[in-house]
Amino acid sequence: MPKRKLVPDVIREQDIIAFKPGDMVGAAVKAMAERRVGAVLVIEGSRLMGIFTERDLVTRVVARDLDPKTTPLDQVMTAGPDTLPPDAMAIEALDLMRKHNYRHLPVLRDDTVVGIVSIRDLYAAVHAQLEQEIKERDSFIFGQDYSIGA
Repeated sequence: MPKRKLVPDVIREQDIIAFKPGDMVGAAVKAMAERRVGAVLVIEGSRLMGIFTERDLVTRVVARDLDPKTTPLDQVMTAGPDTLPPDAMAIEALDLMRKHNYRHLPVLRDDTVVGIVSIRDLYAAVHAQLEQEIKERDSFIFGQDYSIGA
């Protein structure tokens, strides 16, 4: 089985949730809750300025008693986040996220955001790959039509 690339194996069609640096934290958090995501990107023009995550909300807004309605994202976002290109392998993203202890990673092609990958996305991709490898192994060992529980 070939190794999975971020695009298209992990990220396919994705609506990017982006805000401007001067937008308020409250608007970003509301969008995160509505879309059930853990991070949004902060973009000016087409340039990635930062990422705002659940962890940023807790450590940089709530823990400091800042008002989400009056605090701009550029004051509390993670500026200049690590990124990977679309052709990076999923394992590269997983290793980078584990090494630096974060759960979301922007994906850029020529300085243009094409998506954001989460640890949950990577887990799903790794899980699917492991299932496929097990099926292929079982088929090789037990014969072409072998399956468990069928």
